[in-house]
Amino acid sequence: MTEHRSDAEPAPFRAAIDAMHRAQVHPAIEIGPIRPPQRLAPFSYAIGAEVKHADSEQIDEQSDGDAFGRLILLYDPDGAEAWNGTHRLVAYIQADVDESLADDPLLPEVGWSWLVDALESRSEPLNALGGTVTSTSSVRYGDIAGPPKAHQLELRASWTATSEDLSTHVEAFCEVLAYAAGLPPAGITTLGQRSSSRT
Repeated sequence: MTEHRSDAEPAPFRAAIDAMHRAQVHPAIEIGPIRPPQRLAPFSYAIGAEVKHADSEQIDEQSDGDAFGRLILLYDPDGAEAWNGTHRLVAYIQADVDESLADDPLLPEVGWSWLVDALESRSEPLNALGGTVTSTSSVRYGDIAGPPKAHQLELRASWTATSEDLSTHVEAFCEVLAYAAGLPPAGITTLGQRSSSRT
């Protein structure tokens, strides 16, 4: 990832951004800086992440494999009472899922457990974790491109990091994106079309 930096930025904020750039993520996930929101905190930074497809791989119009997300760092040197800290992370993930998974009433629970487990499996503690998981289905009618039915999982979450080492938080975020996209663990190769099961 490349980054934009200003000398006016506080050292803890710059250190947090540097740590985000040290994250090691799934090789099928591409991450890079995106425009952050401007009014949520005195300082902000954001990365976008998406599952990339091999150039040689043909993506079917009705593929259920599209997944992307963004992770925003909000920094307030004075802290915020609701945050219980100075570094707040805001995550958003959206992934296409197949119909059988979308119909599972436990899908939101499973999606949230992916995030909790990914964060808890790492050594960095955090505060004030909260969020929502939404499973949606839509049907296209008339002259509109795309598959007749589409099913998506959306996860929105935020939490407060207790240190400037945000590399593990980025890694946890990308791990959830990999789960949502149905990616095999790094280093494992699948033969043929990947399974649509993500639980």
